[in-house]
Amino acid sequence: MTAFPLYLAAALAEIFGCFAVWLWLREGQSALWLGPGLVSLAVFAGLLTLSPAEAAGRAYAIYGGVYILASLGWMWFVEGQRPDLWDVLGGGICLLGAALILWGPRGG
Repeated sequence: MTAFPLYLAAALAEIFGCFAVWLWLREGQSALWLGPGLVSLAVFAGLLTLSPAEAAGRAYAIYGGVYILASLGWMWFVEGQRPDLWDVLGGGICLLGAALILWGPRGG
């Protein structure tokens, strides 16, 4: 799996897992949402171990940029709230930062 799809899959798994808890605690939905939510969070953690980054901290930093972009997509497509200009600009800056961390030249 290439880097971006990997991080995107991890982001969607984490967002779904957290959204399941949100539904239960904030929206009054059934606690049965916690089962799939916990499975999704476990999938998220497992996916991050497949990162091409050589250090866990770097993998998490790269993931953070993709997570922000995926969160804005979730807000738009699942929650029906269209991102505004500032959301898009901020997400783009974060994604650029993640790309620099992932593909930036490393000194010996």
